[in-house]
Amino acid sequence: MRWHAQETAHTDLDALSGLDRIESLSEVTHEVRTPGFADLVYHEVLARSALNRVPDASSEFPGAYTINPYRGCSHACTYCFARGSHRYLDFDTGHDFDTQIVVKTNIVERLHQELRTSHVGRVPFVMLGSNTDPYQRCEGRYALMPGIYRELAQAGIGFSVLTKGTLIRRDLPLLSELATQVPVSVSMSIPIVDDQLRQQFEPGTPSAQARLRTVSRARDLGLDVGVFLMPILPLLTDSRSSLMHTLQTVGEAGAHRVLYQVLHLRPHVRPWFMRWLREYHPDLVDRYTELYPKGDRATSDYRRHLAGLIKPLISLYRLDGSQPGAQAAPIPRAPRPQHRRAAKTRSRSPLATDASAVPTLF
Repeated sequence: MRWHAQETAHTDLDALSGLDRIESLSEVTHEVRTPGFADLVYHEVLARSALNRVPDASSEFPGAYTINPYRGCSHACTYCFARGSHRYLDFDTGHDFDTQIVVKTNIVERLHQELRTSHVGRVPFVMLGSNTDPYQRCEGRYALMPGIYRELAQAGIGFSVLTKGTLIRRDLPLLSELATQVPVSVSMSIPIVDDQLRQQFEPGTPSAQARLRTVSRARDLGLDVGVFLMPILPLLTDSRSSLMHTLQTVGEAGAHRVLYQVLHLRPHVRPWFMRWLREYHPDLVDRYTELYPKGDRATSDYRRHLAGLIKPLISLYRLDGSQPGAQAAPIPRAPRPQHRRAAKTRSRSPLATDASAVPTLF
């Protein structure tokens, strides 16, 4: 969809670019620039809808509906699969995705209306954080998530939330309260525990240590909490020692379960990611080309190898969700991982991608 499709009222703006459309709708939108983060621009829009129906054929999401209060993400994760959605707003999938953030300021009101009209009885479960992160830094200003949670709970709808943002700690007491009314699941994404490597791949995220403390806090409040090891990065975070260290750390933080997935290089992500890889890890470019010869998935041989390595470790560290609560016996200590020495640390403003070089999403 284009910018004008996000508004509650608009004129015929077909000839305008995405940003031109925003400027032409000044009565219902605003552009906010943040002095503390010079690169970031927030585009406030009035969304036409809050709930997004997941296609029945989708294998990506187990839930029927999603809610995305933001588009674009200041976490700036190089590998983020959601980058392609920015092309629909006439932004590129590189620097623009990291810095041009769309904020659906009326999403709580829209959700309230939808849950009391045509969607009543049709929404079994809602996933939050399935596209861009709902707890990126601007949530501290807009505070949209508490209202979304309350609306869902009042309608008797269970939900899950996935994030890298430690700002969720603000809302953990609320989530704990609502968990007595509807099913609530909290998951923290922690694919990289080595801080130097994290700064290269996820320069806008909180540290892994801060996220692990958030997992512990959620567990202390009685919440069902898991950790996503997504993506596992071939040749960077996939060694046995690295996986053991990560799983041990996650288990000690109190997670009930771990879900993993190897890196996907979707058409709209691959040019951006490979361009970054050539800049910071040029010695890995040829190997990645071999691992991802076509399509977005690593070779079947690599996926089988990784599954054979990590699945027994997930069971070993009792992170398969089968044993919630305290662990009954000591678990083995992981060897100290040997990380690749980081070639460079990415600056806050990553390489911009030429939009013409990036294939269209879907």
